[in-house]
Amino acid sequence: MLNKYPLWKNLVIVIALVIGFVYALPNVFPDDFAVQITGARSSTEVDQRILDRAVDALEADGIQVKESELQERDALIRLNDAESQLRARPIVQEALGRDYLVALNMAPSTPEWLESVGAGPMKLGLDLRGGVHFLLEVDMETAVDQRLEAMSGQIKRELREERVRYRGGDVEGNRSIVLSFRDESSRSEAFDLIRDQYNQFLLDERTEEGEYLLVLSMSEAEVKSIQDYALEQNLTTIRNRVNELGVAEPLVQRQGADRIIVELPGVQDTAAAKRVLGATANLEFRLEARQDASSADIETFPFRDNPNREARLEREVIVTGDNVSNAQQAFDENGQPQVNITMDSVGGDLMNRSTRNAIGRRMAVLFIEYRTETEEVVVDGETRTVDNRVVEKGIISLATIQSALGSSFRITGLDSIPEAAELALLLRAGSLAAPMYFVQERTIGPSLGQKNIDAGMMSVLLGFVLVLCYMVVYYRGFGVIANIALTLNLMLLIACMSILSATLTLPGIAGIVLTVGMAVDANVLIFERIKEELKSGIPPQSAINSGYSRAFVSIFDANITTLLVAVILFAMGSGPVKGFAVTLSIGILTSMFSGLMVSRSIVNLVYGGRQVEKLSIGGKLANV
Repeated sequence: MLNKYPLWKNLVIVIALVIGFVYALPNVFPDDFAVQITGARSSTEVDQRILDRAVDALEADGIQVKESELQERDALIRLNDAESQLRARPIVQEALGRDYLVALNMAPSTPEWLESVGAGPMKLGLDLRGGVHFLLEVDMETAVDQRLEAMSGQIKRELREERVRYRGGDVEGNRSIVLSFRDESSRSEAFDLIRDQYNQFLLDERTEEGEYLLVLSMSEAEVKSIQDYALEQNLTTIRNRVNELGVAEPLVQRQGADRIIVELPGVQDTAAAKRVLGATANLEFRLEARQDASSADIETFPFRDNPNREARLEREVIVTGDNVSNAQQAFDENGQPQVNITMDSVGGDLMNRSTRNAIGRRMAVLFIEYRTETEEVVVDGETRTVDNRVVEKGIISLATIQSALGSSFRITGLDSIPEAAELALLLRAGSLAAPMYFVQERTIGPSLGQKNIDAGMMSVLLGFVLVLCYMVVYYRGFGVIANIALTLNLMLLIACMSILSATLTLPGIAGIVLTVGMAVDANVLIFERIKEELKSGIPPQSAINSGYSRAFVSIFDANITTLLVAVILFAMGSGPVKGFAVTLSIGILTSMFSGLMVSRSIVNLVYGGRQVEKLSIGGKLANV
């Protein structure tokens, strides 16, 4: 029978629509305006007492609290509107002090029964939900200096192993290593050894005041290679750290020769993000200096947990965090937090060679952090904000070596479980090849994101209404059917994006508007084909069947070609372009389903299985 679907096909359509409705429904529930409270340090806990103090401060200032709740490591206070949210932040910050960070956020309000089936709202991009934007600068000079220091130590170790006597070796400011020898024969031996193994240096022999010097100058090609490696390694490390944070649709990309852009949608706690992204989390393992060691060979560092306590360490670094292949947070035999470290083969070999002759001595784990501090200074009567770059080095632990260490050992002496977990996270994600400084940071608040959402939804609604009106006026009854299919298509599109955890951005909203137009395009082709069949004298039932079957190829070809372009945009684009491509791709698939199957199912329900003498399809052929 013409224009009748079998029962199984109708059931498939109904099931798809029901699932689409359930998973699109969470988007009806708007996010609540909220302030989020977290500890300034990973070891600072947020408990009920802190939350009550914040709530009391807000109520005392006349701000109504909708709901407050403790989460895993922070607290959330829900408010009624954006104005209350903006007023609440400074009030809570003043009440809690500098030990806690207060950030603007948006809290989902999805009912529990929808969450129980895995339904949730679409993830929103930076321009819609708000978030943080960072511009970071990689310290290229420090990257080169660090490589020189490491290679200087390596060269001196090899000279000692080959029993080549030298007096000293220092790194100079002109990207060179200067080695001093007592006689010319020792210098010649060193020259041959270094020339064969270190071709990245230009060698020069000098004699000054009875000292036989060997100057190793790093070539420009090697300097550029180090700088490129530092930038690429930092890019990889930041991407790994962002993945560990679990941020949806982040943007991490290179800008220029030494800068990196990071955008984190939905993250309002800039301090927490900076703590994870910008921390070098690099470690240095050094032996404690002997009592009779020369002052030129030692450095003094404070302990991280007790700055008043200090220890004297050797300048020579055994291994660094660059050699860490894995790090896991755990507990020692006393229930105290620790980090289990696994080194790569090179790091394990260096650690074993250094510790097997140092049993009974103490080894320190030095934590290095590069950060930027903001300071207000008065210049010519004007107050200006100046960014000062600060390097902090502190000893995490200082333990006695009981036996020769290999590729696996542990770090103890950590203050808390969160601190151990954060250190393990940063080491696992990889250390930075060079320090980075925050050149620019910008927070896009949820209220601004809400304005973008309102503007985007207005554009979708306006386009949707205009299309609905046009279809009803021009195609009458069939226009109503097309509008129903279009509405269901929009629901399916939103559901698919929610299920796939796709991120909606402003360009994505543009993709939805385009999808609205493309969705009715299929129905326009079908309806025009039906009108042509009616014009040629074919009965209405046959005209409907021919319209859908003959228009299928044209619709399929048009949508497939558009889909191919969308896939290419997704594969080669980034950021906004990728967001547009995702929405367009999903929209094409849902529009084909709604335009060909859903609308056909409705038409079958209205006209199928009965005698039809005329069709309400508009135009001069309306009553044919």
